[in-house]
Amino acid sequence: MRTSILAAAALTATFAAAAPALAQQNSAAAAADVSADFDRDTVTVGVAGVYLPDYEGSDDYRVVPAPGALGSINGYAFTLAGNRVSVDLIRNQPGQTIDLQAGPIAVVNFNRTSRKQIDDPRIKALGERDTAIELGGYVGIGKTGVVTSPYDRIAVSLSYRYDVAGAHKSGIWQPTVTYFTPLSRKAAVGLFASAEHAEGRYARYYFGIDQAESVASGLAPYNPRGGWKNWSLGALGTYSLTGDLLGGWKAVGGINYRKMLNDYADSPVVSTAGSRSQWLGLLGVAYTF
Repeated sequence: MRTSILAAAALTATFAAAAPALAQQNSAAAAADVSADFDRDTVTVGVAGVYLPDYEGSDDYRVVPAPGALGSINGYAFTLAGNRVSVDLIRNQPGQTIDLQAGPIAVVNFNRTSRKQIDDPRIKALGERDTAIELGGYVGIGKTGVVTSPYDRIAVSLSYRYDVAGAHKSGIWQPTVTYFTPLSRKAAVGLFASAEHAEGRYARYYFGIDQAESVASGLAPYNPRGGWKNWSLGALGTYSLTGDLLGGWKAVGGINYRKMLNDYADSPVVSTAGSRSQWLGLLGVAYTF
């Protein structure tokens, strides 16, 4: 399951743009009320249907449900998005415009762990892969008030996670850039870009084909190297169905384009049985309280 970035970005748009959107009011009293709302702890929970490839590199698609939650408790921010969870251990302070971020991250990688979720018989013949538990950390920085108004936000981060469950037994670096801006009291949009650099054992585990697997699947033998695995670009949005962006029900949605790279793209898993270009889509609802 590769829903984490898109789900996190869509849910983060709901939260990160809430106070800035409401801050676009004229009266000083209203601005003070909004500032107080912005500094208080809030939690957003949601669920979405995600349209995604059967496996990493596939050209077959399916729809799966994905839960999500994010917010802050005593100033400490957290995000749960599908198969990914992270916590920012640098406490947010009232009124800050610079947000330093650092904390743990965990991802459960379900890539090719079930034949039932794969349509292509050649990939089924390669056999199932074990579930990887990828643990690590991230650092980042965010800035509020950068382009369109004093209330939009840009953030950059870099994470590293390593499989501790004995599946691919390797690490993944992931830089990410996100940008969010409010459109009104009820709507906000965002853009994000990301890439992944995976080590050699990851490449061989998911994209390599040994002689026995080649005979079983009909795909050519392949021994890939590690390196940059993919880059992706996405857009997302949220619209309040009740109340406004600071509370109540809202719709969330997004779309993401991913391009496979280098030895990963050249693997028969992708180039013969799948596609170097992939799309992901998300549509769901969330509630902020």
